[in-house]
Amino acid sequence: MFTGIIEAVGQVRRMEPRGGDLRLTIATGKLDLADVKLGDSIATNGVCLTVIAQGSDWYSADVSLETVARSTLAHFTVGQRVNLEKALLPTTRLGGHLVSGHVDGVGEIVSVTPSARSIRYRVKAPDNLAKYMAEKGSITTDGVSLTINAIDGAVFDLNIVPHTVQETNVGDWAPGVKLNLEVDVLARYLERLMMGDKAAHTSASGGITLAMLAENGYGAH
Repeated sequence: MFTGIIEAVGQVRRMEPRGGDLRLTIATGKLDLADVKLGDSIATNGVCLTVIAQGSDWYSADVSLETVARSTLAHFTVGQRVNLEKALLPTTRLGGHLVSGHVDGVGEIVSVTPSARSIRYRVKAPDNLAKYMAEKGSITTDGVSLTINAIDGAVFDLNIVPHTVQETNVGDWAPGVKLNLEVDVLARYLERLMMGDKAAHTSASGGITLAMLAENGYGAH
């Protein structure tokens, strides 16, 4: 698990095809690797990756086809800046929100607008993620824990302060840039719980409907 509070900005050092999937090597910048060992997890642009080799200022991880298909990792380029966060400890301050490092989909920057000293970004999420997002709710965007300031369908607004821009790769975001998105984990589990016994059937649609809400006592009064 992670918090979405970025600890360092690294760079993609190498990308190697391996047996149909990918091995990724990341230069870690100021990230302290003294307490990192093989098998530990590091969130890389929001994707939880397992360290399979490391040096004093780098680590390597294998990336499965599933991860490649669900994230922006296949489009990484050598030299690209990436947000890094080590897995949280029991003593870690939860400054952001609980983040699993499991990407739900890829969004795209629609517009970038200055807002006093902050920057306002509009992001288009995949339509199937819209139901998990809410105004003033949390979302993880390229590993950064952020607050949704406004939402219109599957398009949401982020207002990012100068400190976050400085300490992450947010300054590289521009219209057309693809971003890894992870919705609030509680929203995903709530949907599954609301399905009840229907969740065991492979034909279940997986969505919360008005009928399902009525069955569970949430109808109009």
